[in-house]
Amino acid sequence: MMHALHKCLLFYLLTCLGLHALGSEIIHGKKAPQKLMLYMASLQNDAGKHVCGGFLISEDFVLTAAHCKNSSPTSVVLGTHDLKKVNNDTMRFKVRTCPHPSYQKVGTGNDIMLLKLLKKAPLNKRVQPIQLPKSVTKIKDNAKCRVAGWGYTTTRGKAVDVLQAVEVSTVNLETCKKEWKCGRVTLPANVICAGGYKTDKGFCKLSSSQGDSGGPLVCGGAAVGVVSFNYGGNCDYPNAPNVYTETSKYLHWIKKALKQKNC
Repeated sequence: MMHALHKCLLFYLLTCLGLHALGSEIIHGKKAPQKLMLYMASLQNDAGKHVCGGFLISEDFVLTAAHCKNSSPTSVVLGTHDLKKVNNDTMRFKVRTCPHPSYQKVGTGNDIMLLKLLKKAPLNKRVQPIQLPKSVTKIKDNAKCRVAGWGYTTTRGKAVDVLQAVEVSTVNLETCKKEWKCGRVTLPANVICAGGYKTDKGFCKLSSSQGDSGGPLVCGGAAVGVVSFNYGGNCDYPNAPNVYTETSKYLHWIKKALKQKNC
């Protein structure tokens, strides 16, 4: 009983100090194979600095997290796993940001955003979109999934430029809610939990740059989630489950934009 009380108290203190800390770095992952994850996008600002992750869902659109708009992305880089190897003429695409109309802040949910490419991305052996779920479906507990991004690989480590990926398992939503409730946090609607809980793998936030926020949670070949938040920037997992926006709950909004080729 006392152990559980101490755990909740520690979680509450960490959460109060860092709930705003958004998912950012891949922990205990490996370099992503060059011929896989061709949908990954690096959101960059006017200075050409990586600020968030994202993923290509059509030749016109990248999907990411709405909170990434705070970092003022103006372009995306496609077709490379190494951010030191970017051809601005063929890999960089200017974008217009379209956060979900109901988004206010991370804690209230709807943390999802479309980026409209101002010119179409040429689909080839280096650039391919990832599929989304075809309908609203329940993700099985303990499903083996993958999350990827550019950033730190250890707590207070050094940033890397090569795309990292790690396998994580989904966490039962009720269990996830209970763990976060321990820290006096009520999870928003339309989220999935995976990684960071009963494992040393997941994502975390240690700085305002080199973010994995907005990257995809890929299960069964489909992007079922968007990296949204964890707590406290503590990468010394296990702690509370990492939280993702569930893409299937926003299919109507996404499909409308894809059909109109506008948002």
